[in-house]
Amino acid sequence: MTHPVMADYLRALSAHTGAGMAPLPLGACAELLGLDGLGLLLAPGSSPAELVQSFGERTLALEDLQQVQGQGPSLDAARHGALVLLPDVADTSPFAIDRWPGLLGAVEALDVRAVFSFPLRIGIIALGALTGHRTRPGPMTTAQLTDAFGLVDTIAQITIATASHAELPHTPLLDEPGLYFAEVHQATGMLADQLGTGCDHALIRLRGHAFSHDRPLLDVARDVLARRLRLDDN
Repeated sequence: MTHPVMADYLRALSAHTGAGMAPLPLGACAELLGLDGLGLLLAPGSSPAELVQSFGERTLALEDLQQVQGQGPSLDAARHGALVLLPDVADTSPFAIDRWPGLLGAVEALDVRAVFSFPLRIGIIALGALTGHRTRPGPMTTAQLTDAFGLVDTIAQITIATASHAELPHTPLLDEPGLYFAEVHQATGMLADQLGTGCDHALIRLRGHAFSHDRPLLDVARDVLARRLRLDDN
């Protein structure tokens, strides 16, 4: 049964009729779910997963790390609709280690010890993911999981309803100001122009530099945009 406070949040969210995604009470939801952070990613159609709202001091670093490596629980949940529950990233099965080689140790280095990624879906339509984390290991309780499922179902319904009012089904979801990785896209375009190549290759160069220098992808992108870094010289 959904916690009464969570039920109030879900009713308020469902009543939102604005043109875009309403700001979510992620801090309050994280507290109810026993989590230290939450990140909402949207990935409509074939678009890359985008962090659009977040709470918690480690959330951006966790999502940036997955962007650098191009793998992780958030991306699996957003792309493939996979439910990913990692109650202890330091004690995972060989399957998880093989699934995301090199990632889990880096996640633990962020002082993140548990990660839970819930897919946003309407039927077979993948819309994104809601990812939570904790700095201590341990599973979510049954009640917390019930609340989390109710939250992602409500967000998915709002997301698809928002899209249905646009000329293009996915337009309004990723045209919001303040996308956390907007500068990565800008830097990718600039680098593609510098290299005379496609954006896919340029993004690989950005990720490769961030990975090899153990830097956040967002910091590398900002250096490229400020012309402090020219990857075509590498």
